Amino acid sequence: MDRTQQEAAWLRSAQHRGPINALLWPLTLIYQCLMFLRRWLYAAGVLRVQRLEVPVIVVGNVVVGGAGKTPCTIAVVNHLLARGWHPGVVSRGHGRRARGVLSVDPAASAVDVGDEPLLIQRSTGVPVYVAAHRAQAGQALLTAHPQVDVLVCDDGLQHLALGRDVSIVVFDDRGVGNGWMLPAGLLREPWPPTAHAPFRPDIVLHQSRSNAMAPPRSAVPKLPAFKARRCLASYAVGPQGQRIELSLLRQQPLCAIAGIARPEVFFEMLRELGLDPLREIPLPDHADAEVYSALVHDPSHTLICTEKDAVKLFPLLAALPQGSAAQAWSVPLELTPEPAFFDAIDECLTRSSGQH
Repeated sequence: MDRTQQEAAWLRSAQHRGPINALLWPLTLIYQCLMFLRRWLYAAGVLRVQRLEVPVIVVGNVVVGGAGKTPCTIAVVNHLLARGWHPGVVSRGHGRRARGVLSVDPAASAVDVGDEPLLIQRSTGVPVYVAAHRAQAGQALLTAHPQVDVLVCDDGLQHLALGRDVSIVVFDDRGVGNGWMLPAGLLREPWPPTAHAPFRPDIVLHQSRSNAMAPPRSAVPKLPAFKARRCLASYAVGPQGQRIELSLLRQQPLCAIAGIARPEVFFEMLRELGLDPLREIPLPDHADAEVYSALVHDPSHTLICTEKDAVKLFPLLAALPQGSAAQAWSVPLELTPEPAFFDAIDECLTRSSGQH
């Protein structure tokens, strides 16, 4: 069983409270104690929480396995742009090989800056910086781009060292899984949070492939919760930005690739749109670019992938002689939150304006 299969098997098991989960429960108790201690140290001021001179919106999740943080970040940034703000984005840049604080420009390599920060930058056009310490990334971004008046931190919910004005928790169809913390369950931190818990989030967003809400255990009384519809676009995008309707790909010999936390979801969504790939290749989340290199030399198949895969796959295609590479397309993911979600963000920013 390879890494991708192991991850998928564990994610499935964490939806239920079975014998394996019960065996892991003692480790969960240890993890839970360490998590409580860490949060208390930050709340008590023993560990430093660094605030920046502009409002900070943190987008993250409390479960592992990819709940849609990056699409939510892109949606929030686009909303801020439409409202007249000048946002920037900071991120850890998970999976990148370079170290230190780096600016993410459109021509950057995902190997250096990470696939998700590069996707965010190309999708929004705003300044994006990556660093292990998000406050350092934020300071560098604000120094280089003094016009930025709000920061969005992608996947920063558990990065308590960065002060935040608005915290958004994202859930998908899995909700909280079996309700247990790691490693017996999906939860990175306790859920639901108590009324006076430190670092209690401000907004919850339930993403779903339908209009149904996520499982009810993810809901919290008196915590604003909204829903968003998540679906694939009706078109695909090529390496040069050209577009094609997905319906035109139905008769082609397709090879579907997904290097995301839950590859099977992408494959299911393709089938729902009438595409029936001959091969489906699940890859580890944040897979190395080298993993894709073996897939680009077979022109007998048309590759179809996620936008996240495309930032690593398309540069490999560009480096090959014309006619020797496979044709490839990426399918954008469209996230449509209900309007009240953005209203709630605006209200939180208004309340925090006096603190900066």
